[in-house]
Amino acid sequence: MPASIRAFALALALCGALLAGVVACGSGAATREVAAYITVPSPSPSTPAQWQRLAKARFAVNAGLASGAVHQWIVKPWKAGAFSKKAKGRNTALMKASLAGTFAYHRLMAARRNAQGHPALSRAIAPLAPSIDSLKSLPGRLRKGDESAAGSFDAVIRQVKAGGKSAGVPVRSLVPSTPQLARG
Repeated sequence: MPASIRAFALALALCGALLAGVVACGSGAATREVAAYITVPSPSPSTPAQWQRLAKARFAVNAGLASGAVHQWIVKPWKAGAFSKKAKGRNTALMKASLAGTFAYHRLMAARRNAQGHPALSRAIAPLAPSIDSLKSLPGRLRKGDESAAGSFDAVIRQVKAGGKSAGVPVRSLVPSTPQLARG
């Protein structure tokens, strides 16, 4: 009898482990049915003041990421002479600068959309719309080796930071990671 009890206990333990593995993987229909009943409310602002606060925060983050990318991968190499024709690693620097330029353009467009949610930011950033739109062609100019494009990026970033500061939203430069640059 003791051998049959041990065999039964072993079989029960193996079945329990198998069942736990199936439940943990979540591949069964029962798991999908249970998950359908679990709802998590998404946080969303409900008052205009909350919308404005979120608009200011999103503006600061997007403009900060654009500023960090431009400073790290465009302005610093430009000042170091990495874009000149005889510079070692010129092609790599130009490719990084082009990628950073595209990233900065998209982040500045997002920051401009975010600024529309706050009256003071909207008034401060609205005059900069043509400058931000002009950045669309600069990554291509950087790829071709036009060094004046780096100065244009720097000037627009300074204008956006000044506009944010005048509206009471200081912008700190945040250097994005390389995977963030690749995602845009």
